[in-house]
Amino acid sequence: MSNNQKKKMTPIQQEYQDFENERETKRPIIGNCVKAFFVGGCICLVGQGIQMFYIYFFNFTDQTAGNPTVATLIFISMLLTGFGFYDRIAQFGGAGSAVPVTGFGNAVISAAIEHRTEGYVLGVGGNMFKLAGSVILFGVFAAFVIATIKTILIQWGGL
Repeated sequence: MSNNQKKKMTPIQQEYQDFENERETKRPIIGNCVKAFFVGGCICLVGQGIQMFYIYFFNFTDQTAGNPTVATLIFISMLLTGFGFYDRIAQFGGAGSAVPVTGFGNAVISAAIEHRTEGYVLGVGGNMFKLAGSVILFGVFAAFVIATIKTILIQWGGL
C-alpha cells in the first residue's frame, strides 16, 4: 500500500491494516517458482519423448512430428483430468502445469466435466470452450495476421 493511501486512512483503519499485514500468510514465491519450473519442465520432457517416439518409430521429421506430439499431449492431459490426476499435478506445480499445451486440454475437459449434468448439447458443448474459446480465437487470429504479413512480404520480395 502506498503512503498516499495510508495517509487517507483513519487511525483505526491504519491499525487494522498493520494487524492484517502481521497475520497475513507469507507466500513461498521462490518455492512456487521452482515447483512450476520443474513441473513444466517434466511436461516438456514427456513431450520431447513423445516427439522422439514419433520420429523414431513412424519416420516423421522434426518439423512434421510437432502436430501429433501436441495432439498426444492434449489427449493425455484430458485423460489425466478425467481421472482426477491432473488436478493434483496442477495443485502442486501451479503455472508449470497451466502454461504448456496440457493446460489447454485441462481447461477444455474440466469445463465439460463440470457441466455434463446439463446435457451434452447445452452442458458439455455449450461450456466446453468457455474458457479455452478465447485462446482458440486469438490464436487463430494471430496466425492469420502473421500469415498475411508473411505473404505480403514474400510477394514484395522481402523474404
